[in-house]
Amino acid sequence: MDIVFKGALVADGTGEPGYRADVGVRDGRIAEIRRGGGARAGGRRTVDADGLVLAPGFIDMHSHSDLQVLANPDHLAKVSQGVTTEVLGQDGLSYAPVDDDVLAALRAQLAGWNDDPAGFAWDWRSVGEYLDRLDRGIAVNAAYLVPQGTVRMLCVGWEDRPATEAELARMRSVVAESLAQGAMGLSSGLTYTPGMYADAAELVALCRVVGELGGYYSPHHRSYGAGALEAYAEMVDVSLEAGCPLHLAHATMNFEVNRGRAGELLSLLDNAIAAGADITLDTYPYLPGATYLSALLPSWSGEGGPDATLARLADPDTRERIRAEIEETGSDGCHGVPVDWDTIEINGVRRAEHAHLVGHSVAASARAAGTTPAELYFDVLIAERLGTSCLMHVGHEENVQAIMRHPAHTGGSDGLLVGDRPHPRAWGTFPRYLARYVRELGVLGLEECVAHLTGRAAKRLRLTDRGLVKEGYAADLVLFDPHTVADTATFEEPRQAAEGIPYVVVNGVPVIDDGRRTDALPGHSLRNNTRSST
Repeated sequence: MDIVFKGALVADGTGEPGYRADVGVRDGRIAEIRRGGGARAGGRRTVDADGLVLAPGFIDMHSHSDLQVLANPDHLAKVSQGVTTEVLGQDGLSYAPVDDDVLAALRAQLAGWNDDPAGFAWDWRSVGEYLDRLDRGIAVNAAYLVPQGTVRMLCVGWEDRPATEAELARMRSVVAESLAQGAMGLSSGLTYTPGMYADAAELVALCRVVGELGGYYSPHHRSYGAGALEAYAEMVDVSLEAGCPLHLAHATMNFEVNRGRAGELLSLLDNAIAAGADITLDTYPYLPGATYLSALLPSWSGEGGPDATLARLADPDTRERIRAEIEETGSDGCHGVPVDWDTIEINGVRRAEHAHLVGHSVAASARAAGTTPAELYFDVLIAERLGTSCLMHVGHEENVQAIMRHPAHTGGSDGLLVGDRPHPRAWGTFPRYLARYVRELGVLGLEECVAHLTGRAAKRLRLTDRGLVKEGYAADLVLFDPHTVADTATFEEPRQAAEGIPYVVVNGVPVIDDGRRTDALPGHSLRNNTRSST
């Protein structure tokens, strides 16, 4: 054996009660599980796992590491919390498939999510080429969803109108080609331009392709605020009509209008599942959300792309129209809820002169500057060329707990890794589940929680050799102390590694070894057309 974990409590990812065992790893695989101990083969290394839990590596079902996993390959944020696989290409916006013009627009639009690293080599255009780039060496395994907003940008442009028959045919072809190259499914961001310009019929047409090719649909739907239930229902209908499995991204009920209404969402999903729908979802165990600051703008203001948006923000009459929609009626970009500037906290800027805004709400910064929140908001967006990120303090604990109990639930960090103070979920999601919601609050049992974070996620991805501690499976493993595992990342100090996770193994290679990051990059892409690790 390359490694033997001796005397571990195995939480195998099924949700069944844990058991004591020695677990041997050889050639990147789980080669032997000896219940009760006494592995038949010795190991070049033996790790004393007495008192520790050995689980499958955690699967981050909603990750925004698309650039950072390449630009900063140590990827400590994810490996330190036990993540061994993450799903990229989320919210309908990522960097493949593209042409040169679309890539330039995306680099501007998504700078608040992913930065636009200086000197970065953008040496891909197709999904297959992006996955090949990942295969040169990354810290964790990565799957990719073809982003519907990017596809629309490529085939239709930035216009707010239905796609023509020819454009829809091209989009279907691009989606099919992207899944053939390895994408696991399709994502949407239906509060982000230009993906939000698609109607339900267009989504059904694309999802039919996805379902036929063995993928799933993961939408950030049209509203998490006013109209949230209607937005969820639309996605269920799209899934059923298209015959495509559905995975609801960061599925929660936010804003004051939805306080205490998680049960209504779960009833909607239970009824659909009982009727034959294939539905899963993911959440993060925090209350605030995070996005780029310009996401609050109404959809019509994004038509034509970032330069057109900036021109509208600079025009006094258009600016006033946007202000009224954001503050008084509620823009579709802000989920149909009039914005409360006290809940919108700037947490990442690109220009040094705006550093003083970080960590403060738009309302507080406007008061300090002697201006209105809307004026400060618009001025910052223009000066930063839309490259600013924010936190939205709009969640409710009772909703978070109710949804994570659901048997269709999986874990997703929705983590943004860039900015001055990124949301701590990027560094703390998975240990926080184990510390707060298992050990402290007892919302989930240990083995049940591990299943949410591993086996159930692998099943949604249709991975045939990951997500379980099982002989023959890929050796993606995390060893943690159930008594001390904890997230240390905070909103004030978000880039803090977890405690109580001494070993993390990806494809049989330690990336966290006795609590320290190794220099190993054993991860690779996981593709729709080769779902096993080979």
